[in-house]
Amino acid sequence: MSKPVIAIVGRPNVGKSTLFNKLIGQRRAIVEDVPGITRDRIYGETEWRGRKMIVIDTGGIDARTDDPMLSKMRAQAQVAIDTADVILFVCEIRCGLLADDMDIALMLKKSGKPVVPCINKADSVGAVASEFYDFYQLGFKSDPIALSALHGSGSGDILDEVLSYLPEDDDADEENDVIRVAVIGKPNAGKSSLINRILGDDRLIVSEVPGTTRDAIDTFVENKWGKYVFVDTAGIRRQSKVEDRIEKFSVIRAKTAVERSDVCLLMIDAGQGITEQDEKIAGIAHEAGKPAVICVNKWDTVDKDNSVTKKFTKQIYDALSYMTYAPLIMISAKTGQRVEKLYEMINQVHESSVMRISTGMLNDVLADAVTRVQPPSDKGRRLKIYYMTQTSVAPPTFVLFCNKAELFHFSYQRYIENCLRDTFGFKGTPIKMVIKQKSDPDK
Repeated sequence: MSKPVIAIVGRPNVGKSTLFNKLIGQRRAIVEDVPGITRDRIYGETEWRGRKMIVIDTGGIDARTDDPMLSKMRAQAQVAIDTADVILFVCEIRCGLLADDMDIALMLKKSGKPVVPCINKADSVGAVASEFYDFYQLGFKSDPIALSALHGSGSGDILDEVLSYLPEDDDADEENDVIRVAVIGKPNAGKSSLINRILGDDRLIVSEVPGTTRDAIDTFVENKWGKYVFVDTAGIRRQSKVEDRIEKFSVIRAKTAVERSDVCLLMIDAGQGITEQDEKIAGIAHEAGKPAVICVNKWDTVDKDNSVTKKFTKQIYDALSYMTYAPLIMISAKTGQRVEKLYEMINQVHESSVMRISTGMLNDVLADAVTRVQPPSDKGRRLKIYYMTQTSVAPPTFVLFCNKAELFHFSYQRYIENCLRDTFGFKGTPIKMVIKQKSDPDK
């Protein structure tokens, strides 16, 4: 049986994201005392009484607005409502029951889904008891539950009520074969558009305004190529341009998404070409040891001739000289051009990053490499490499034992790395090499 879905909805700034963070037990959603921070649906997971559930945080619903962005947020909340098994309707006791709350309640009743009214910021319910009972006017089957999302009181009562609406859990298969893919790049490079194309719906808000995505958004996809979780990250701007406090959180979240990923898709805007900021973002994935695919997006907008693809490829690899192992693909998220080919490339670079090579095979390659190109020497002392072994994967990490570590020049390390790539592939993944000095090879 698939995991049930709980959607958290309500007016802006009533504490939905705080409740979301409390339920999933980590600070995933950005929390700030500014209305409209959560724009897209944010997914997380919680477990209560042995039952695992997916929790969706949504942007605040303003039922009467004409503002284009708020209207999109309302539409996104509606999608979350449509996909949910149970809805947590968050109101705020300090404001009392408002007309907007009643409008949202009407919207939720039309969905036909079970709704649990959650009356937040009830830090001292006894002092505001009369205001609390006003929320019975919402007219749902479940009685209102007082809570303090900030302190966690009442969250257990809420989850107990949620479980009362769910069928028995027959099976709880763990998804061990899911590849987590972080989609990274500058603002407005087409990250959200790519995921929308993959899903075939408006899963993420797409806008011409840079910085629309502020949180890292998880999206599960299963198809003939495998199972994936795509993470749409906030576009990473140059540090000097990151002035808004909320956006600073978003940059941290994007970097965290890279750390938690198995594969990174680096989105580059074909209209702008490779920029200094693209180089820095690629460096985040490289330094984290993540396999990567370079996606040149908006390829449908480029005037093409016989040399344009070769020219683009050379420019990108010249700029990303430390990342020439990453395969490159020209795509259009808007038209879908070559988007399906991404799955094969994601699988390929992921397999490379978890590849293990036996010590015997490694040392056969090492012996051949040393025979073809003599190790460097200095002041009459020559580097001796005794043996090599692989110690870990993701990224593939190799330890080389030698007589004098200072003689093992970076250029010779690069040569050994290239020999490994020529023999075993390792396409798309960085390789880490650790040099250890071992004066007596017999010990």
